[in-house]
Amino acid sequence: MPIRTITGDCLVRFEGPRDRTVRGTVLAVVKPDNTVLVHDIDGYQPAAWLTRASELSLTRDPLWLVAVDGDETLRIEAVGDVTVTEHEATVAGTPVGNCRCGGDLVRSGGGVSCLDCGERFGLPSGATTTGDDCSCGLPTVRVDRGEPFELCLDPDCGSLLEAVRAAFEGEWACPECGSDLDIIRRGGLLAGCEQYPDCETAFSIPDGVVDGRCGCGLPVFETATGRRCLDTDCSVGRDR
Repeated sequence: MPIRTITGDCLVRFEGPRDRTVRGTVLAVVKPDNTVLVHDIDGYQPAAWLTRASELSLTRDPLWLVAVDGDETLRIEAVGDVTVTEHEATVAGTPVGNCRCGGDLVRSGGGVSCLDCGERFGLPSGATTTGDDCSCGLPTVRVDRGEPFELCLDPDCGSLLEAVRAAFEGEWACPECGSDLDIIRRGGLLAGCEQYPDCETAFSIPDGVVDGRCGCGLPVFETATGRRCLDTDCSVGRDR
């Protein structure tokens, strides 16, 4: 989606907790998420702004922009000559390799996007790029969920859920009823009792690798913040 810019002599009114009215030759940036930033010649901070307006309207000739979010309203009115321009733009992120279309991939905001075709791949938390490529041509990432897994960006080549299931399905027992813990996705990855809904025991699988057993019988994970039991409420795990 394009970013629109407004340049010229404008009267800018902001109504809300920081009421103000300013006039000058300014540059206003209207982002696709309806964020409006009005810049003047002075300093790095916008002269006025409204973040992610819930409503935005823009008319031309004469220019009149109104952005509203709750009890905040930003109005930009042309006083002199004003130019409105649309600019094609993409996300900006850390380069991580090449897309199957031949475009450049960048990592930003919890995912990886192609700057050319716009395809986007979500990333599991804690994922790191490996520098290697999948047979499909996309980069691979390492994800620690009990053990290190190297996965393609495209889950169609093999998802994290499938990998963790293959490694740990039925390996751990429910501490409440003794049944196997299944690997399921419910938001994130969970180890949940196979007797659900009769037994609702479930544990979130952390970012880390299994490093032994807790005294309660569940696995202990080595994570970035230290060792912990799969059960975060386990008093035995806390004692360790």
